[in-house]
Amino acid sequence: MAEKRKVIIMGAAGRDFHNFNVFFRKNKNYNVVAFTATQIPDIAGRKYPPELSGELYPDGIPVYPEEEVSELIEKHDIDDVNFAYSDLPYNYVMERSAVINAAGANFVLLGPKQTMIKSKKPVIAVCAVRTGCGKSQISRKIFEILKNKGLRVVSIRHPMPYDSDLSTQICQRFASYDDLDKYNCTIEEREEYEPYIDIGGVIYAGVDYEKILKEAEKEADIIIWDGGNNDFSFYEPDLLITIADPHRPGHEISYYPGAVNIILADIVIINKVNTAKKEGIATVKANVKDLNPTAKIIEGISSITVDEADLIRGKRVLVIEDGPTVTHGSMKYGAGIVAAKDYEAEEIIDPREYAVGSIVDVFGKYNHLTKVLPAMGYGKKQISELEQTINNANCDVVVSGTPIDLNRVLNSDKPIVRVKYGVGDETAKELEKIIDESVKKFTLV
Repeated sequence: MAEKRKVIIMGAAGRDFHNFNVFFRKNKNYNVVAFTATQIPDIAGRKYPPELSGELYPDGIPVYPEEEVSELIEKHDIDDVNFAYSDLPYNYVMERSAVINAAGANFVLLGPKQTMIKSKKPVIAVCAVRTGCGKSQISRKIFEILKNKGLRVVSIRHPMPYDSDLSTQICQRFASYDDLDKYNCTIEEREEYEPYIDIGGVIYAGVDYEKILKEAEKEADIIIWDGGNNDFSFYEPDLLITIADPHRPGHEISYYPGAVNIILADIVIINKVNTAKKEGIATVKANVKDLNPTAKIIEGISSITVDEADLIRGKRVLVIEDGPTVTHGSMKYGAGIVAAKDYEAEEIIDPREYAVGSIVDVFGKYNHLTKVLPAMGYGKKQISELEQTINNANCDVVVSGTPIDLNRVLNSDKPIVRVKYGVGDETAKELEKIIDESVKKFTLV
């Protein structure tokens, strides 16, 4: 009998755990020695618990910092390193491949055939070429359209298991604000779950996506996969809609694994065309046609609405943006900046001089950020540091472009004006046509 291949899975508490669960957990041909972690604070040092690792791994599996991967390869004589996180430029991925190969191991990327789960119910997957393209508001609009047709709809979100105890996050269901507190949700998690709760929706997430699917299928006629970053779907889609961003033209062909979503897409929505340059739109459209000539292309409008807009006009404002979009998503601005300019703020202040603790480190790592404060909050300590940074700022008003109500998680000594972004009316009509056709195809009505 051949020896088991020794494996390390490189990840960021998402795709890595999923790949283990569906491909490695019961596979006696492999021995997963360790996970490594990056991108997300405080993931390394944990253990993938026995409740999730299964009978082949009764003691669980340790999680190490990615910086130690070469030492781990040598120490454990590793055969394969499975790369399992997303929203990365191609050169970054191949740099990691060089490090792994130089240490003596194979560099492996698992694909959809090995990792997608087939649902008993129809699945509409909404994915993207980068984080921050606007896929979540499109997912929610599809949710509303289906719900208005009298269908039972459940969304399942790409994983964000950032609490220290993974065993409590195996299968999470969010249908109320109390559920957010029950699971100690971070700001990033709330950004995805709270808007569904606002529209009376149900959304699942967690760690074990086979268990999550079985639970969701019990209460759904149709399932929406609300993707994260630019990862491809964990579930086999019956309809795949991929969102592209003309504010970042060229990224649809140069970031991993965003091009996978373009090539597999039934429909590509080039979003935010109302605020993008014509040449950016043209570049994205040409690249999509080159990668996937049969995909239907829609030019999407992203609408912005502002609560209490009069508070912005003529004021010095601190702009807070959705964290992932402006950090590893590499955007210099988001809806908050657009609103501050549209409603004639006197000045958009630079928040860097007011930053404390880990927020200082965030600005050091993402030095393209000068006029926005990312809504970082991966734990109580970081939320406290975000709150202190806001309260340190010399400004009149906070303009918040994050999808959540920040007043629910922190105490600001300045008024917070919420900026909400959604799907434009014309784009909503296009989506309704697509959903009508799909519902008939799925024989749901």
